[in-house]
Formats: sequence, C-alpha cells, structure tokens
Amino acid sequence: MAEFTVAIELGSSKITGIAGRKNKDGSISILALAQEDGEACIRKGVVYNIDKTVQALSNIIKKLEVTLKTRIAHVYVGFGGQSIMSVKNTNVRELSTEGEVTQEMINELMDANRSMQYPDKQILDAVTQEFKVDNQYQAEPPVGVPCKRLEGNFLNILCRREFYRRLKKCFDQANISILDMYISPLVLADSILTDAEKRGGCVLVDLGADTTTVSIYHRNILRKLTVLPLGSSNITKDIATLQMEEGDAEKMKIKYASAYTDANDIDPTFSYPIDKERVIDMPKFVDIVEARVREIIENVKAQIPDEYMDKLLGGIILTGGGSNMRNTERAFRLYTHIEKIRTAKFVNETIKSSNPIVNAKDGRLCTVLAILAEGDQNCAGNDITGELFEPVQPKPTVQQPQTATPNPSANPTGRVMEEVPKAPQNTANGPQKPNDSKTEEKEEEENPKPTHKFFSKFKAFMKKMTEPDEEDK
Repeated sequence: MAEFTVAIELGSSKITGIAGRKNKDGSISILALAQEDGEACIRKGVVYNIDKTVQALSNIIKKLEVTLKTRIAHVYVGFGGQSIMSVKNTNVRELSTEGEVTQEMINELMDANRSMQYPDKQILDAVTQEFKVDNQYQAEPPVGVPCKRLEGNFLNILCRREFYRRLKKCFDQANISILDMYISPLVLADSILTDAEKRGGCVLVDLGADTTTVSIYHRNILRKLTVLPLGSSNITKDIATLQMEEGDAEKMKIKYASAYTDANDIDPTFSYPIDKERVIDMPKFVDIVEARVREIIENVKAQIPDEYMDKLLGGIILTGGGSNMRNTERAFRLYTHIEKIRTAKFVNETIKSSNPIVNAKDGRLCTVLAILAEGDQNCAGNDITGELFEPVQPKPTVQQPQTATPNPSANPTGRVMEEVPKAPQNTANGPQKPNDSKTEEKEEEENPKPTHKFFSKFKAFMKKMTEPDEEDK
C-alpha cells in the first residue's frame, strides 16, 4: 500500500495541493504538486465563492491522484488570510488570604480565557504570554508560589465564524476528508524561523499576493499575529492604472520593478516599453512601484509594539512570493530602520524533488511545504485501477472525522506541547470508526495537542457552530 502525506493550502491568490513521502533520514520526497488559480473563489485568503472553491479543490485532488496513481483518503489543510487576527486577554484571580498557587488555579485562568466570547469570531488558539504573581511577572506557571493576586496574560488567535463555516462546507461538498487543520502562519514560522530568532525576538513577514502576514516572536512565544489586506498584487494594480491589462502590468512588475532604487540610478531619459506604441518614463514607473512598497513596509512596521521594537535580536525575516522583488531587503532596512534582514526562500526541512516549481525555491511554496512537514499520518487510499484519465467515479461516502473547535490551551512555558502519538487512523478504505465519545474526551483532556492544531477539540461546540444558519437552509 502506498504511503504519503497530502497538504492543501488556501493562499491569498492560489489553492495549492502537494503530496510527499517522509523518509527515514527526515527528508521529504515530493511526489505530486497541483495548483488552481484562486482569483475566482478566494479573496485575501477568504472563501467568497463556495461553488468555485469546491471545483478548485476537486480539480487539485484529481490532479494529485492521477500523478500518484492512488486515491487520496485524507488531507491536511492550512489556512490564514484576512480573517485571522490576534487579541490579548488578561484573567485575574484574587485570593482572600495569601496562599500558594496551585495547578488548579492555573487551569481555571486558562479555562476562563478559553470561554471568552468575541462577536462573530471564535478562538482558534490561545498562547500563554506570562503570569503575574502579585507584582512579579514570570513565564513559567507559578505553582507553589505564595500570593494574593494571580494574573494570566494570553494571546488569543481568532477567526470569523462565517469564514470557518464556509471553509468546512467547501471540503464537505468536495467530499474531501480533513485529517487535521493548521493555522498557516504558525506552521510557517515553525519551518522557517530558527530557535535563535524566536528566542531573541523577530518579525516574520509573509509577503503574499493579496495579503501580508506579520508574526512577532520574543522569547520563543508568539506575541502578535496580524494579516494586512495589502500584497504584491496591489503593486500590479497600480501599474495597471497606466491603461494596460493586469496581466501586462504583472509582467512589467516582474521584469522591471525594484522595491528601492537609488536616486543616482534613476535616468530621466530612460523609459520602459508598455507595448509596441507606448512607453513609461523610468522616474514615473519607479514612483508608482516604490509608493506602494513603502506603504506595505510602513504598515508592517506599525504592527510592531513599541515594547518589542528594541528587542528584535533576530531582525526581520521575509518570505512569500512578494519577497522576490529586487532590493526588497534594502527597502525594509530603509523604512523600518532595522538592519538585520534576511529572506527565507525555502523551509528548513530537507526537500527532495524533481519538480521545477518546488526547486525554484522562491518562497511561494513555503507555507504548503510547512503544512506537509507538520502532517504525520498516511493520507493514501486505494490504488487507482484501469485508465488513469477515465472519468473519476464518485467516491463512496465515508464517515468524516469528528469536527471540533480549537484547543486553545497552551503550554504555560510558552512552547508548543509535544503531540501524543496517535493510533493509525487510515486504511485503504478510509478512516476507522471513531472510538466512544466519552473515551475520546478523557484522552483529549489528558493528552492535549499542539497549540497550532485546532481541528480536533471540543466536538460538541464545533458541531453546533457549523450547523447551517436559517438563511442557508
């Protein structure tokens, strides 16, 4: 039986599917890659056309299966987009008399944080920032420390309920079984940032087509996550105002654009060709590109809290397709006044592939590769028999894994908790029958999953949340 892992990323402009096999030496061999243009169904990373998204997902699965010659039983999914945001929250427990902090008190603070309600939003993840015992802060859970006031500070990562409901509906209608879901910026950070960068403090900037995602780390803890509704496509649209098609504007951007051009290098007598009859003067073209680039960079800088501005020993790490523009690092140094800048064109894992898109190592596939690396179970189903290009018969209905809301509890140390090994769930014919619900709930309480996984927890609440609204019936 074939063994491979499948990951799907819903990016800001493309939907990407990838299949890979994990080798004994820790490397990953890429077996298949498929992409669909998301402009007709995805806007800034958010599903807005369900039917077209279902079609795109179905096309990706079919393309992967043709290459793999094997049915796909399950997939891992990662998503981000403008719907994702982070909000700080503080919970306090006052003690009538001075007493020692117990683990039960810590759990009560974390439970109170998980029960926070946000209008139209749900908590996907909760990262413990620190605890305050009377007037003293500490990162570790202060169990055994005497105090009269205990405070817990948390960073809640939120998602719009409607977005999550649409997303799950798309996979359900495409008959694609989701094995687990990930918050894309978090798994991306795990695959791109070094331990020293997370510990010393850094800003990870994922420059996408329609969005720019900013993740700030310090002392190995995520401190802020923001998705800006600005990306490299905004530069393309600005160039297109010169009365040209966006496709031609994109070509001009790739060929001529620079994030920063020194004044001495601008030749007022030089011009770039728009078509056979028209040209644009170099100074005007430079102004159009640099104005939008500067806007994006200044918005990124505005997301860095003042308290961390002088603590970013790891500097700024750039990734994503937008980082390929010439002199992007130079522009970030100029406008952020942060000297330490590096561009991550590829993930830290060892990837083996003959696919030129993968081997381009241009930052565009970093997120989907990170999701692939995070997945740890076999996604293969039955081998495909007969002609590979004959019409694919509808898949038999299989029992979907129970959906759930996120497990927002984070390790009080601020580190992602290690996942308890799972029993094999995949067979050639699909997932096994779920265990008794009471047994599952007990196991989940005893063995919490990593904080960036949120698809496998709080089943009853998620079931209620994903029920169709009256207007959809």
